[in-house]
Amino acid sequence: MLFKNITMIDDQWEAVRRRYVGTQGDKITYIGDSMPEDPAIYGEQYDGTNRILLPGFVNAHAHSPMSVLRGYGEGLPLDRWLHERIFPFEAKLDGEAVYWSTFLSLAESLRFGIVSTSDMYMFHEDVIRAAVESGVKMNFARSVTNFAGYAPKDNPEFLAMKDALRHYQGAGEGRIRIDASVHAEYSNDEATLRAVSEAAAEEGARIHVHLSETEKETEECKERHDGRTPAAYLDSLGLFDRGGTAAHGVWLTPGDREILKARGMVVASNPVSNLKLCSGVCDVPSLYKAGVPVALGTDGPSSNNSLNFFEEMKIFALLGKMKSGDPAEMDPKEVLRSATCAGALAQGRTDSGCISKDFCADLIVVDASVPNMNPVHDILNNLVYAADGKDVCLTMVGGEVLYRDGDYTTIDLERVIAETERAKERILSSL
Repeated sequence: MLFKNITMIDDQWEAVRRRYVGTQGDKITYIGDSMPEDPAIYGEQYDGTNRILLPGFVNAHAHSPMSVLRGYGEGLPLDRWLHERIFPFEAKLDGEAVYWSTFLSLAESLRFGIVSTSDMYMFHEDVIRAAVESGVKMNFARSVTNFAGYAPKDNPEFLAMKDALRHYQGAGEGRIRIDASVHAEYSNDEATLRAVSEAAAEEGARIHVHLSETEKETEECKERHDGRTPAAYLDSLGLFDRGGTAAHGVWLTPGDREILKARGMVVASNPVSNLKLCSGVCDVPSLYKAGVPVALGTDGPSSNNSLNFFEEMKIFALLGKMKSGDPAEMDPKEVLRSATCAGALAQGRTDSGCISKDFCADLIVVDASVPNMNPVHDILNNLVYAADGKDVCLTMVGGEVLYRDGDYTTIDLERVIAETERAKERILSSL
C-alpha cells in the first residue's frame, strides 16, 4: 500500500504533514515528501487527506479470553473479585469458549488500533490458534499458579507453559512469540518460581508477571520473605534476568525501580483496571525519571471492561499528571511512546513500534476530520486527549490490512459474537 498526502507521526514523535509512506511485504520501504519514482510497485494508493498515520498500539498486558467475563463480578476488590467470581467461572472454561472469546477481543483490539498484545492466560493452543487465524501479533504467556503445592514436574500448569515455549515459539510466520510466566509471587511457591526461571533461561524467553498490583500483595510478600518486596524477591530467584513485562507496578519502591531498570524490565501500566478494582495508581512519572520503560495495557476485558486504547491512553496521561501534582508531566510524546514502542520493547520486537524505513508495517490510520479532532493547535495533544478508538479507520499488521472502515478481512464478527454468547450461557448454566 502507498499512503499518500497523509500526516505521519515520525520516529521522533513529531507530526509531519503531507507524507508518502509505502509498504511492501511486511515492511515500510518508503517514506518521503513526494511520490516515489515507481508508485505502482506499492499497489493500492490510500488517500491520506485529513488522516493521521501512527504506529499501531501494543497492548502490553491483557487477558484476551476474558471477554467472555465482561461485566461479570462487578464491585469487588481484586482478591475477592478473583476468588469469589473469576476463578469459579474460569474453572468451567473449555478450549472452545477460550477460542471464540479470544477472537472477540482481537476484533475489538483491531477496531481500536491494537496490532499486538502481550497476553497471559490458559488454554494456550486455543488462544494461539485464534491469534494466528486473525493475523495479529501476540506475545503469549501461559502463566503458572501453584495453589495446590505441586512439585514443578507434577504441576499441569508448569508443564503447559513448557509446552507453549517449546512448540509455539514463532507460530504464525513469526507473529507469535511465547514468554515464560508466573501469575504472581503470591500464587506460587519458591520451587515453582525457580523452575519457571530455569525454563525461561533454557528457552531464552522473556518473562511476564503480575507485580505489586495491590498494597495487600506487596505487604504480605514482605511478611513472607524477610521484608523483600515482590520485585526484590522475584529478582533474587532470577525471574528478571532476561527482561520482560512487569504488569501493574502500582506499589513499587525506589529500590524496585532500580531493579527493574537494571534488568531491562518494562512496566505495563493498566490505569483503567487498577482504578476499577481500586488497586491504586501507578507512579508513571517516577518510573520515567528512573529510566524504567513504561508501556500501556488494558488488563482483561473483565476488569476494564473495554479495550479502547485511546481511552486507556488518556486516563494514563491524566493519572500521571495527578500522581506528580504537575500538569506539565506526561508529555504527549512520552505517552504515545508508551502506547507503541515501549510495548514493542517489552515484547522484544525491536523492528516495530514506530514509523521508520525497514520497520514492520504495523500501522493505524486515524480520521482527523471528525468533530472531536478539530480544531488543531497540536496534533499530538489531540491524539492523546481528544481522539477516540472509533476514530481508527484502518489497522494494518505486518503489511496486511486486517480492519478497514468497519470491515474485517480475517474475522467473521457476527459469528464470533454469537459463539462467545453461547459459551457464556453454557458456563453460567453450569455454575
